[in-house]
Amino acid sequence: MVQNTLDFLMEYGIWGVVIHSFADAIIFPIPVFFLQVSLSMIDPSHALWIATAGYIACLLGTPVGYFLGKGLGHSVLYKILKKEWIDSATAMFQKRGEMAVFIGAFTPIPFKVFTIMSGCLKFPLWKLIGYAAIGRAVKFYLVGFLFYFYGRMAENMVNNASLYVFLIMIPILLIGLWIKKRWNKRRELLALSKQTSDDSSK
Repeated sequence: MVQNTLDFLMEYGIWGVVIHSFADAIIFPIPVFFLQVSLSMIDPSHALWIATAGYIACLLGTPVGYFLGKGLGHSVLYKILKKEWIDSATAMFQKRGEMAVFIGAFTPIPFKVFTIMSGCLKFPLWKLIGYAAIGRAVKFYLVGFLFYFYGRMAENMVNNASLYVFLIMIPILLIGLWIKKRWNKRRELLALSKQTSDDSSK
């Protein structure tokens, strides 16, 4: 069934990737990663175009999945998604908060789980799109660049490269969040200090 679906979408080339990637962010059970790799194998010179098409379609599908989750609510998630996917995504949200969306871009869990879950948990849409834009860009273009520069030999590199990029990006993201937290705290202290000064001068 899975292979038949991929074969059907492969017949449409880059438009198959657009359809698959858009649906992957909403309800499609097969990650677009497999189709991207298969099409990039056929013609590595088009790998970057394939990555771009998939990336844009994913971002367009992200708010659709979000509003689907927001409208349906958490109670119906188990009817349309696998229990293990939901449990894993929920654990990520509880432990890592907003980082869950970014991390979800690299995990084997289909991305639609995170878009729908974000809607259910009323996670800010702009943050969902922001983190998805970063995480999915890395995911799509990692595959695209590897096939573009290494051709069909990249097939054996993709999985290991994804792991290495994931291990590199997570510390960078953690540092960014720490800096943001420190900056916000500093702004709050300055605002409080200014308010105290104004009150004392009255």
